[in-house]
Amino acid sequence: MCGISGFLSNDPSAPADLQAVRRMNNAIRHRGPDADGVWQHGACALGHRRLSIIDLSAEANQPMCNEDGSVALVANGEIYNFKELRQELLAKGHTFRSKSDSEVILHLYEEYGPNCVRRLSGMFAFALFDTRKNRLLLARDRTGKKPLFYRRLKHGIAFASEVHALLTGFPEEAPEVDYGAIDEFLTLQYVPSPRSAYRGIAKLPAAHYAVVTPGSGVGVERYWSKPGTGALTGSARDLTDELSALLENAVKRRLVSDVPLGAFLSGGIDSSTIVALMATQSTARVKTFSIGFPHTDDSELLYARQVAQRYNTDHHEMIVDPTMTDVLGSIVRHHGEPFADSSAIAMYYLARMAKEHVTVALSGDAADEVFAGYKRYRTARLGHVYDALPPFVRSIYRGALVGALYFPAPAAARYAMAFPRGEATRYPSLVGHFTSDEKEKLYLPSMRDARSRATIERFERVLAESTADSAIGRLADLDFQTYLTDDINVKVDIASMAHALEVRCPFLDTEVIEFAARLPADMLMRVRGKFLLRRAAAGLVPEPILRRRKRGFALPLKRWLRQDLRQMTHDLLLDRTARERGLFEPTYVAQIVASLQHESIQVDRIWTLLMLELWFREFIDKPHSSSRLLNPG
Repeated sequence: MCGISGFLSNDPSAPADLQAVRRMNNAIRHRGPDADGVWQHGACALGHRRLSIIDLSAEANQPMCNEDGSVALVANGEIYNFKELRQELLAKGHTFRSKSDSEVILHLYEEYGPNCVRRLSGMFAFALFDTRKNRLLLARDRTGKKPLFYRRLKHGIAFASEVHALLTGFPEEAPEVDYGAIDEFLTLQYVPSPRSAYRGIAKLPAAHYAVVTPGSGVGVERYWSKPGTGALTGSARDLTDELSALLENAVKRRLVSDVPLGAFLSGGIDSSTIVALMATQSTARVKTFSIGFPHTDDSELLYARQVAQRYNTDHHEMIVDPTMTDVLGSIVRHHGEPFADSSAIAMYYLARMAKEHVTVALSGDAADEVFAGYKRYRTARLGHVYDALPPFVRSIYRGALVGALYFPAPAAARYAMAFPRGEATRYPSLVGHFTSDEKEKLYLPSMRDARSRATIERFERVLAESTADSAIGRLADLDFQTYLTDDINVKVDIASMAHALEVRCPFLDTEVIEFAARLPADMLMRVRGKFLLRRAAAGLVPEPILRRRKRGFALPLKRWLRQDLRQMTHDLLLDRTARERGLFEPTYVAQIVASLQHESIQVDRIWTLLMLELWFREFIDKPHSSSRLLNPG
């Protein structure tokens, strides 16, 4: 794990802005405290901050070059199949200066050019400059585990692992807000790729690479997609055995490290399965790390302890309480754009605790997107029944559902009302925050101009491109390409790299993903989601964990906003600074905040507005109006 940055001038005869690269490199020093370096050749400069994981010697420092110095590389992440690739490249006559995993990228590029990314298995974002072709290659892994932003500037293209570095590197070009991206953020709680919250700054999408030459545009190309055709056949037992073998191998590949290693343990099926597989393959006690909350009803520590005891792990716990939200300022700065997943705070502390003991941690993230585990998929199936009915029966079915669900499950009733609009339009009601009607009340004219169908159009495109054989499979694809990439992976990367901790995710192993993508619908979901994964976890995970209902990792916001965070919420959302920004109707914001006093508290909407306000004050407002509530930690 590392941080990368760089710059390519528009004019091939103009030297790259090396000082700007140094500033960007310094801005992401938390990602790589072990070494730093810069490299320049004419119009291109590359920067690197290293977190040493494999081959701790100086020979593995970056930027690194090939044998004749014609190709230079900076890379972030881990290549899990580097040993196999290294042997193949040695047989072709390539010379290696180190034993690091990153160096294989250099020599693969010499063999295959930009298509080298197709041979890589791992999590990565890298930049490679070919001095002979005067060409910059940017690439990002298949699932977006590792971030990569790029910025179009007056005199060239810059890139970095974190968006705030692109602001720090070029202070002479003030950032402009992309209010269309803010509109999408208010729907989703994150800014979706390839957008960022700033005009002129974009995210390189997952599973894409970009080729850039001086003065040209950024030519982005997809190099991988999930397979979805040719559903797997075989009994549930046979498929379970195949999945178990794939997961064992995925964990094994992620245990390669020259530094201490452990695991996040939430007490759910996913992380418990990973810890179990680690324990059965490791010769040493596995170090495990869990987060809880002061009230027992909010915490999963009881279940995490069951797994820790079963596998005799070296177990560590931390209780996160409302006073610990003083890291909000630091989290906002690390993200660099609005991000309202409240579990980012718990993840931040989990990573901080783990870093005190290890440098690498395995996690159970992504099982819900890969194996269709979210509870909302059960609600979505009601819409799939509607879609399959004859037209003359649909209105009767929808009316009966709305009537039956209106009082016990009003959110599901609203979803049923949206059945005729199609999957892409109705699904945001299950995953979104501010609805179109709520935005109409919230927005002042300056924000109304930014409203669009961008989120729905994005959902339509992903669903149309999905090759999954089932409606549930297509929804899982949608979450895989949106929520997983731009929320879950972002949250984990920012929290972990803020503390120089590498997090590896076996459920995002390419072979596991491609296997799950070809499963028939009944192997993904029956009465509950993750049907086949539950079968694979049986015998590894304590029975109470297999039976329990899924819980998220989010903070107990309802309790906290009403009590400890109430004054901060009022101060930030209702003060003069927020009002004079001129984006939102003050009386409607006041109504949302006033819901703190009622049972129907609008938790997600309050938190989303709160995180947006903190971002504005940190990155957009004039320095003298920056919030004094932001802790500089």
